Amino acid sequence: MTDPIAPLTSKDIHNAKSTGNDDAIVAKMRSLIKALKIHNHAYYVLDNPRMEDSEYDQLRRSLLELEEQYPDLVQPDSPINQVGDMPLSAFTQVTHDIPMLSLGNVFDYDELHGFMRRVNDRLNDAQKNPEYEMELKLDGLAVSLKYAYGKFMQAVTRGDGQTGEDITQNAKTIHNLPKWLPTASDIELLEVRGEVLIPKAGFERLNRLTEEKGDKTFANPRNAAAGSLRQLDPCVADNRPLAFYAYSVNQGLSEHIKTQSAALEWLKFLEFEISTVEVVQNPREAQDYYEYMVETRNDLPFEIDGMVIKVNSLALQQQLGFLSREPRWATAYKFPAETVMTRLHAIEWQVGRTGAITPVGKLQPVKVGGVTVSNVTLHNFGEIQRLDVRAGDMVSVHRAGDVIPKVTRVWHEQRPADSEPVQLPSTCPVCDSPVVLPEDEALARCTGGLFCPAQQQEALIHFVSRRAMDIDGLGASWLVSFFEHGLVKTVADIYQLHKHQEELITLEKLGEKSVQNILSAIEASKHTTLASFIYALGIRGVGETTAQNLAQQFGDLDSLMAADIDKLLQTPDVGAITAELAYKFFRAPHNIEVITALREAGVHWKKVEQVASEGLPLDGQTWVITGALDSMARDEAKAKLQALGAKVSGSISAKTTALLAGGKAGSKMAKAEKLGVKVVGEEEFLVLVGE
Repeated sequence: MTDPIAPLTSKDIHNAKSTGNDDAIVAKMRSLIKALKIHNHAYYVLDNPRMEDSEYDQLRRSLLELEEQYPDLVQPDSPINQVGDMPLSAFTQVTHDIPMLSLGNVFDYDELHGFMRRVNDRLNDAQKNPEYEMELKLDGLAVSLKYAYGKFMQAVTRGDGQTGEDITQNAKTIHNLPKWLPTASDIELLEVRGEVLIPKAGFERLNRLTEEKGDKTFANPRNAAAGSLRQLDPCVADNRPLAFYAYSVNQGLSEHIKTQSAALEWLKFLEFEISTVEVVQNPREAQDYYEYMVETRNDLPFEIDGMVIKVNSLALQQQLGFLSREPRWATAYKFPAETVMTRLHAIEWQVGRTGAITPVGKLQPVKVGGVTVSNVTLHNFGEIQRLDVRAGDMVSVHRAGDVIPKVTRVWHEQRPADSEPVQLPSTCPVCDSPVVLPEDEALARCTGGLFCPAQQQEALIHFVSRRAMDIDGLGASWLVSFFEHGLVKTVADIYQLHKHQEELITLEKLGEKSVQNILSAIEASKHTTLASFIYALGIRGVGETTAQNLAQQFGDLDSLMAADIDKLLQTPDVGAITAELAYKFFRAPHNIEVITALREAGVHWKKVEQVASEGLPLDGQTWVITGALDSMARDEAKAKLQALGAKVSGSISAKTTALLAGGKAGSKMAKAEKLGVKVVGEEEFLVLVGE
C-alpha cells in the first residue's frame, strides 16, 4: 500500500512554476494519482478505507489544483474524472442504464456561493436564482434499485460509476426496503437510488454482539453496511441492521412531478425512507440550514458527513447537464473536516501543577472540526513512543465536536531524512530540576515541587477555579501577571492582595473598579465548603469526588490532616496511592504553613454533618453516577444516595453496587455492562429515594 502524499502548499506550486520544471509537476501528479487510486480501491472495492474522507479530499484538491494550473500536463488516467474503482469479480457485473456519478464538494460559504453563481451563469435571466433542495449526505453505500411493474427486481452498487455489482439477494434482507410497490404497479421500469447504511443504535448493538463472539468489531457504520452487502451468503446480511434511504428517481418518474423535493415526497408516499428535506431560495438560507445541521447532526439516528444541495427544478437539472464526473446542478457541502493532515513542526514540553511533564505538538495551523488548530497534546512520553512521532512529521489530527484535538496517525513514509527520535528531557524546562519517570507510570514529572514556578502558577490557577474556591473574575492571565510581579507566590498570598490595592490598579488594563471586583470576589470566597477547600489544595490524585468523600469521612480538616494511611484507606474511592499522596501532603511543612495562613486569613466552612450509615437502606453499597439527570443535578442525586447510606464513587469497579445512569451516559455505562454492574435509570432511582 502507498500512503498519501503531503498536500501541496502554495509555495510548492510557486516554486515549481517559477523553475518551469515540467518533470517535477508531472512527478507530483503521478504520486498523487497513485495514492488516490490505491485509496479509491480500498474505499470502493475493499470497503476498508485507509484514511478519513477529509484526508482524501485534501489529496484530491491538491491534484485538482495542479491540473487547473497546468492543464497541458493533466495525466490521461487522472482519477479526478472517475468514480470509484472496478467491481469485485465475485459478483455479477451490471452496466448502469444511467451512470451513477459522484458529486463535487464545497467546504465553506464562499465556495457554496461560487457553486450557485456557476449555476446562474448557465441560466437565462428568467431562470436565474432558482430554488434549491437540501438533503442529508448519508454516510453509507450508494445503491441503485430497479422495480418492474412495482416488483423489486434488482439492486446494484455504484461500482466505478459505469458498472456495478449485483447485490440483489443481499438487498432483499434489508427490512425497510419495499419489495413491492402496489401504487407503482403500472410503471414498466422504476429506478430508485439511495444509500444503504446502519443506524447508530444498530451499529453499537452489532459491535457488542460481535465482540461477545470474540470477532473483530467494525470501525464505523459505513464499513459495517458495505461489508454486509458484499457477503456472498445473504444470511449474513439478514443478521445485520441494514436500512435503505432513497435520494433520487432516475427512471420511471411521472411527468407531473416537476421538482426534486416533490420526487422525494412521492418516494415517501411509496413507503421509502427518505432523509430530511429543506427547500431554500438563496446561499444565505442554505448556509443557515447547513449550520443548523452541523449543530444537530449528533442527534440524528445515523451518521452524515454533510449536506447535498440540488437545483430543485428537474427541468433545470436536465438543462444544466453534467461534467464528466459530476452533475452541474448539485454539490455536496461537506461538514468541517474532523480529521486532516498537517505538518508537526516541533514538540515542546509543558509543566502542570502536579509536576507532570506533558509534550505539546506545534502544528502548521490547520482547520479541524471548524476551528483552527496550531497546538495538539501528545499526552505523555509513552504516547510519543507508541506513535513514533517526531518533529517534521506529517500527521493526521482529529477533532470532533468539543473534543480536544489529538494526533491519530503519523505518515512515516513522508518523514524527513534528517529527523531524530524525541528524547525525554532530563531536566525541567522551567526550573531545571531533575525529571523522573516513575516506574509503572506514563507521565514524567518535575521534582521541583513548589520551587518550580510553573507548578506554582498552575496551583494558583487551580485554586481559584469554579469547582475549587470559585473566585470569579480572577482568571489565569491575571494570576500569572500577579505572580510575575511578585504579588503572589502561594495560594495564601491571594488573600493578602488587598494590601497591594494601589499597585494592582497601576497594572496594565486593571482599573480601580476591576480591582475592587476581584478583591470582593476573594473576600466572598472565604466562605466555602470543606470539600471545595480540600479539592482546591490540589493534592495529587484527589479530584472533586474524592475530596467530597474525604470531607464526609473525616468531618473536619484537623481530623483529615491527622489521619494515617490506614484511616485514609477507609474512605470510599481512596486507594493505596492516593492515600499515600494525601498523607505526605499533610506532613510537608510548606503545605502546613500555607493551610495555616489560609485559615488565619479567614477561609472557613460549615461543619460537615456526617451521616451514620448503619441501619440505612443503602448501607454498605457503592454507587457511581454518570450522564445528565432530568429531575436534579448530579450533586443533589449524590447527596440523596449518601443520605440513604451509600458511598458514592467516581469510578466503576467490580465492587460497585450500582450505576445511576442519566442521559448520554458514556464509557462508564459500557464498563458497568462489561463488569455486570447493575444499571439504574432515573425513574427507578426516583422510586428508590421516594421509598
